[in-house]
Amino acid sequence: MHIPMSTKTDELERRLLYIAGGFLCLWAAAFSLSPVVRARSSAAGLRLDHWLVVGVWGMMIGLVHRRASRWMPDRDPLLLPTASLLTGWGTLTVWRLFPELGLRQTAWLVAAAFALWLGMRLPADLSFLRKYKYVWLSAGLLLTGATLIFGTNPLGEGPRMWLGCCGLYLQPSEPLKLLLIIYLAAYLAGFQMAGKNQPAERGPLPGRALLPLLAPTLLMTGLALVLLVAQRDLGTATIFLYLYAVVVYLATGKRRILIFTAIAVLLAGVLGYLLFDLVRLRVEAWFNPWADPSGRSYQIVQSLIAIANGGILGRGPGLGNPNLVPVPHSDFIFSAISEESGLIGAIALLALVGIVALRGLRAAILAPDYFRRYLAAGLSIHLLGQALLIAAGNLRLLPLTGVTFPLVSYGGSSLVTSYITLLILMKISEHNEETPPAHLVSLKPYMMIASGLSAGLLAASLAGGWWAVARSTDLLARTDNARRAIADRFVKRGAILDRNGHPITESSGTPGSLVRTINYPALSVVIGYNHPVYGQTGLESGLDEYLRGQKGIPLYTILWEQLLYGQPPPGLDIRTSLDLKLQEAADQAMQHQKGALVLLDTSNGQILVMASHPGFDGNTLDENWERLVSDTSAPLLNRALLGVYSTQQLLGNLLPQHFLAQPIEIPSQVAMMGVAAPDNLPEQITPMQLAALAAAISHQGKLVPPNLVNAVNTPLAGWVLLPNENTPVQIMEPALATEISARLQNPDGWGWEMTTQSDEATFYLGGTLESWQGAPLALAIVLEKSNPIEANRVAQEVWSEIMSR
Repeated sequence: MHIPMSTKTDELERRLLYIAGGFLCLWAAAFSLSPVVRARSSAAGLRLDHWLVVGVWGMMIGLVHRRASRWMPDRDPLLLPTASLLTGWGTLTVWRLFPELGLRQTAWLVAAAFALWLGMRLPADLSFLRKYKYVWLSAGLLLTGATLIFGTNPLGEGPRMWLGCCGLYLQPSEPLKLLLIIYLAAYLAGFQMAGKNQPAERGPLPGRALLPLLAPTLLMTGLALVLLVAQRDLGTATIFLYLYAVVVYLATGKRRILIFTAIAVLLAGVLGYLLFDLVRLRVEAWFNPWADPSGRSYQIVQSLIAIANGGILGRGPGLGNPNLVPVPHSDFIFSAISEESGLIGAIALLALVGIVALRGLRAAILAPDYFRRYLAAGLSIHLLGQALLIAAGNLRLLPLTGVTFPLVSYGGSSLVTSYITLLILMKISEHNEETPPAHLVSLKPYMMIASGLSAGLLAASLAGGWWAVARSTDLLARTDNARRAIADRFVKRGAILDRNGHPITESSGTPGSLVRTINYPALSVVIGYNHPVYGQTGLESGLDEYLRGQKGIPLYTILWEQLLYGQPPPGLDIRTSLDLKLQEAADQAMQHQKGALVLLDTSNGQILVMASHPGFDGNTLDENWERLVSDTSAPLLNRALLGVYSTQQLLGNLLPQHFLAQPIEIPSQVAMMGVAAPDNLPEQITPMQLAALAAAISHQGKLVPPNLVNAVNTPLAGWVLLPNENTPVQIMEPALATEISARLQNPDGWGWEMTTQSDEATFYLGGTLESWQGAPLALAIVLEKSNPIEANRVAQEVWSEIMSR
């Protein structure tokens, strides 16, 4: 049984539209659930307003499909489903970002679909477009020129490239691109083998000089470029050059057209860089965005972070933070979709535009006349070329241009123009077997253009993979990635505990309003802070992967949480070696002092106390940051690890020169707090190294490298000890250590101690002897003043607390 081609077309298009509608329904359902998923609580409520988009989309596209079945029975069945899917996806994304703009875009969707519906009864040969080519383009130029006098900007600031008021605006440069393609196609089609006694439209352009032939097109295109440059709409001007070159190349087959245009674009770029601040800033931001990530490169850096945050699978609809990127509904809608749909979604988005373009090129090759051939080809390369241009800008393949993503980005002018483009492509794609295609001398120009556009799609996909996978870790760890702070409000961060399980810092509250609190503020300089503006320091930085739930948890759990919630699982608690009671006694003794104190257990290297004064309260950074960074006493500095002091006086009173068998090094457990030990001992020393020296004297010259972190509380095995570099290192001869401890034994006989001073600092070293009944300890104190009495007082208060336990 023979089935008519029109029936097959209708059935295939209908099925594809069902698939597109099903995808949009699933996407909208995910948006509806996103508040519940993000808060991990049904109390957050569902989001339902965006279902208006799905309803309007289904109604309008259904009407268009029925109309097309009647008036365009032999159309390409892939064009409408693919383009409408792009539109629905884009409109849902705009609504997700800004509901008010989403409502406007939905209204524009109705207008665009209605224009498509009406246009289906237009003559199939589109002769009215060809006949009045100068009228159409002149009207477009006049409208564009009118913006120089009557132009406005819906945002109230920026380039005035729109006409209109009261919420209705037209950007003439959008339809002007379409009108330019119509003009070029009509003009070039008129010169096909127009011999003396031969009708037009039988072959390629004649082999005579091209310049006189193309002079009118150069004039009209030049006028358009002058208007666009005057508007400072340089992105659209670039597209005009690209469109002109490709359409003329397809008509002539002369590759030098492409070469000359490429040179012209390069020269225009150089001139733009020299003449326009906007161009210079965008080129510099493209060339090195890391030089000024919070200034001129803010947009591109945040775009790359958004793409990295999406990874391969994406955060999920409504679960990302694409609104952190400026203008995510327009210039950066590609990165917005990439964050929530991942690399897979980004490639799918590009592939859908590629399908529209390649089907358009197919329609061009099969077109029955040269006008429709050049028109379909020009419109196809325009859609895909502009999409690649905006995607490349978001991916840092090219400088930002500020153009929209066809069919996807917010903008009524762009959407209506794109649907008129779709209408024309559907008209041209109507293939009647009784009407053969126009003569095609060579398929090579079309294959070259298709190959070039395909290479662009591949390059954009590879660049997306580079940022989403290869560079994602580095980008997401940046301090200007606000997504980390947002995630901390929804996912509980692990607590940092002392050796007895008392929380030093922890997160509390409900998902969406979790707050990080340092319960013992005096340890802020040691524990550090995790702040959305000021970044991370201390253990909050060094142990971030554990605290954030990205390490110490089975990979399948992490992947499941990312897939289900778009977030990592709750973080793991960390136990340190600090003793809060001893720490409190040490901080009390160090009040009003400037210096550091470190208490070690010499048997295992555990740091029981680490005090640095003056300090700060990590809970009040917002209120006190400016004062803290300008304070000459450096309260943000962890003196125990970063304070460097001359040891000349100390060594002269305590030890012979060159007493060390090897340098004292700070191991990774302490170095993870973001510090590095100086390597010029014995001329300079930090309080931590000083404590290590005291520990070696109390331990027969052996040093167990200091460590601060003991264990992590994993979901499967409970508390798991973290590996520590606890292999003893012989840093001085045992006899020398015994000699020193005996010579400095205190009157009570339980330990040894000594105090020495210089003009700038006072040092105290002390430790227990072998006869000591408790855990062997070593204490080091540095005061940044010459006052041995104060140093001894601080030491005695700490020893008294130890002995009272």
